[in-house]
Amino acid sequence: MKSLWNEQEAAALGSDPLALRVYTSRLLGREPALVLHGGGNTSVKVKTPNLFGELEHLLYVKGSGWDLATIEAKGFAPVRMETLLKLAALEKLNDTDMVRVQKAAMTDPNAPTPSVEAILHALIPFEFVDHTHSDAVVAITNTPGGEETIQKVLGSRVLYIPYVMPGFALARLVYELTRDTDWPLYDGMVLQHHGIFSFANDGRASYEHMIRLVTAAEDFLAGKNALSAQTAAAAAAAPAAEDLKKLATLRKAVSLQTGVAMVAQLDSSPSAVAYAAQPAVAAISGRGPLTPDHVIHTKRTPLVLSADVDQAVAGYAAQYREYFERNTVAGLTMLDAAPRWVVWPAHGVVSFGASAKRAGVVADIVRHTVRAQSWAETLGGWEALPERDIFDVEYWELEQAKLKKSGGRLPLEGKVALVTGAAGGIGKACVDALRAQGAAVVAVDLNDSVISTWKGADVLGIAADLTDRAAVDTAVAVTVRRFGGLDILVANAGIFPASANIESLADDTWQRTLDINLTSQMYLFRAAAPYLTLGLDPTILVVASKNVAAPGPGAAAYSASKAAMTQLSRVAALELGPRGVRVNLVHPHAVMDTALWTPEILESRAKHYGMTVEQYKRNNLLQVEVKSKDVADLVAAMAGPLFSKTTGAQVPIDGGSDRII
Repeated sequence: MKSLWNEQEAAALGSDPLALRVYTSRLLGREPALVLHGGGNTSVKVKTPNLFGELEHLLYVKGSGWDLATIEAKGFAPVRMETLLKLAALEKLNDTDMVRVQKAAMTDPNAPTPSVEAILHALIPFEFVDHTHSDAVVAITNTPGGEETIQKVLGSRVLYIPYVMPGFALARLVYELTRDTDWPLYDGMVLQHHGIFSFANDGRASYEHMIRLVTAAEDFLAGKNALSAQTAAAAAAAPAAEDLKKLATLRKAVSLQTGVAMVAQLDSSPSAVAYAAQPAVAAISGRGPLTPDHVIHTKRTPLVLSADVDQAVAGYAAQYREYFERNTVAGLTMLDAAPRWVVWPAHGVVSFGASAKRAGVVADIVRHTVRAQSWAETLGGWEALPERDIFDVEYWELEQAKLKKSGGRLPLEGKVALVTGAAGGIGKACVDALRAQGAAVVAVDLNDSVISTWKGADVLGIAADLTDRAAVDTAVAVTVRRFGGLDILVANAGIFPASANIESLADDTWQRTLDINLTSQMYLFRAAAPYLTLGLDPTILVVASKNVAAPGPGAAAYSASKAAMTQLSRVAALELGPRGVRVNLVHPHAVMDTALWTPEILESRAKHYGMTVEQYKRNNLLQVEVKSKDVADLVAAMAGPLFSKTTGAQVPIDGGSDRII
């Protein structure tokens, strides 16, 4: 592992120890092999005068909810050293009280909650302390004879601490074991099955101790051909033909078991396929997670998928309940019994989360788990902690407290949506509205600006010509491949050609309008239907037009195509309703904050009716302006539980039209 230290960058920070702490924390966070999604923590000890001019000894320790890769100064909690050292001397302390007292000892009540390992950081008598969950170190310790091996690899300048539960128990153990330790003899400390610490009175030295120690572990693995063996296995991996319907079926089964909609991410990379292809994969994956901390995200073991998806998920749930009953104590609330990752032989691994972001966290942890387990197999076999130790972390009192305090979910959280015509106007607003309600969204448009417009963990923009059947099929497949299924289809794409009376309407204008506004919708419905029937409270929302009920002269192609699309949607409601899919329409009118309505066109139309532009925008019974966001908010509402028993409905959003009423 290469040191990322840059002397010029460091010099620009001056003499501020907290600024240097932020800098080296970010260097650690840039290495995924060291730090995963909130894992690891860092600290710096400073002496600073308080309001009364008294010199206080403070520990600035990473706060809860911050990642090392992006941490800022405000992400560190300032805690009084005196209090932390007094806590360490207590013989007993539950973790809830520990957290409460640590928060009370902060000099800034607005700072984040201090790391649960704050006491441990305080005990280490160096200004800078770094803690990571190095894949290489953890992999070696999770093997037979791992303790002895890691001691030989890292040498005598490293302390070795046997595994104990994180929190106060760990701090107390280190306190007892190191009372007589000559700390200047050491550069680091390994917590078996957990991770590695480095420390020094200089920020650079502490950081580079970490890099040196982890590099030694990585070099050892390389010398044992652990790295090359995994590379060779990945190169030889032969994935099976893609089966997106089975992926959608799996997502639905896991979601039903969880009780909420879940996003699924398939990893079909060569390394994932090679891992899933191992004859002994059930035994290997069933021994436990990368570190005990990861059980909170991944559960103790994955599901190894069999041919019958529903039966496999139900079997996993039954085994999980047995696991809970074997280990539970009074007062514990059982978590849901669904897996958080699935080994899919010949296909790879699938990760699940209540949102796209959380599914991504699980997927990343699983990638590192797969790698570390593969390394360990070349060293004698993966050997995680016993079941009871893992259970204690999964049902840690601090995690139980979070469970009891957790707020409600967003209405569409965990749902997967596909929106067409999403580069601007109503379509773009629909993407915004659905994401705001928690959905993961694939945004489709002919305009390739949609790709740069929509990038993120929960959104993907793709360019596609919806009049091309193959492009439509691909867009739907991309959606399922990216998020595991499809629950919400917003058919919004369409065109409004230039005004022309029937007698002067060009053939190509007529045909193009029908192709985009009607035929492409049929392609979309046809491609999406098999996945929507495997969705969770699935629905199709069609953005039609006021012109269906009240057509205007010069709009024959538009009005006829939107009327035909409405009829197509009504038939879809009849056909898909018995399969649980809702199909509803919205009929907007005069939505003028779109690219179709240029200032020149607005001025021209307003003048035609003898109105100002503002009057023209509000030319309806309620005298209100209907904007793209208004339509999108209605679409998002109709996608949610309020309309769960409604199908075949046509809802106007036009401020009231006397021609229709």
